[in-house]
Amino acid sequence: MPAMQADTKALPFPVLIGDIGGTNARFSLVHDDQAAAGEPQIVKTADFATIDEAIRVAVLERSPVRPKSAVLAVAGPVESDEIRLTNCPWVVRPKAMFSSLGLSDIVVLNDFEAQALAVVALGEEHMEKIGGDAPEPNAGRVVLGPGTGLGVAGLVHAFGGWVPVPGEGGHMDIGPRTPRDYQVFPHIEPLEGRVSGEQILSGRGLVNVYRAIAIADGKAALLSQPAEITAAALDGGDAMAAEALETFATCLGRTAGDLAMVFMSRGGVFLTGGIAQKILPALRKDNFRAAFEDKAPHGELLRAMPVYVITHPLAALEGLAAYARTPSLFGVETDGRRWQT
Repeated sequence: MPAMQADTKALPFPVLIGDIGGTNARFSLVHDDQAAAGEPQIVKTADFATIDEAIRVAVLERSPVRPKSAVLAVAGPVESDEIRLTNCPWVVRPKAMFSSLGLSDIVVLNDFEAQALAVVALGEEHMEKIGGDAPEPNAGRVVLGPGTGLGVAGLVHAFGGWVPVPGEGGHMDIGPRTPRDYQVFPHIEPLEGRVSGEQILSGRGLVNVYRAIAIADGKAALLSQPAEITAAALDGGDAMAAEALETFATCLGRTAGDLAMVFMSRGGVFLTGGIAQKILPALRKDNFRAAFEDKAPHGELLRAMPVYVITHPLAALEGLAAYARTPSLFGVETDGRRWQT
């Protein structure tokens, strides 16, 4: 059987790039292979019935430049000509976009592939290191980020380039470990009978943990939004919120450590997305790194692995822009994920 070849054929410029999550969609234009991404346009997915409508309003009606192609990163698996997002009612139909948006070449990636591309595209000035030794050049890396869901992707170096490995690792099971966990976890809202990573490590997951702590302690859950819980935890004004955020950080450390072993991430583990940036003070505390390293019999291996929080607010767009400019630098397999007229 012949080896699969990554598609390095250049996209026609200008290129529309888009990072579409469950809550927000971010768009920009890359004018040529030397240009940075243009001014981003950010919209709420709930404000538009379709992605096509969002692109028309956010991009086409605002710019005299008409894109010829697009690279879109979506929060969900790319498996057919109709791509349904996991946490959003939008359906991406690339073939229909040829006529509706005037595009001639469309690549659709998983949203955390874009985050993995960003790890290569961004400099260290856009990252904050949390423990570990120096990264090994060209060693495996992993990217994860809690948001509307929990995104996960790997990144491996092969054949002279970086190959993003998409997946749905945010849906792995996660369970209790400490005596306190066994008091709280029975009250975490399950999804079809199980507790996956997303049921804890996401915006709604933080609310789930906070409510579970309240039930376990027989107290009222007075807060209902992730931002409220995070703010109350960080300013020390609410003990239950503080415990919820500490539990969140500990579980994120455990999950990051699990994924670090899966990908043998001596090149680093990268936390991305708005939640990771907002809870940086909690991630700097000892419990996060201790949970990451507590992987007997491989604790020494984990202690050496560096963890970074990506602080760039639009990291995925930077990754997509890098791919649009120079697809030959990345081993992105586009079979079944690229549509051309």
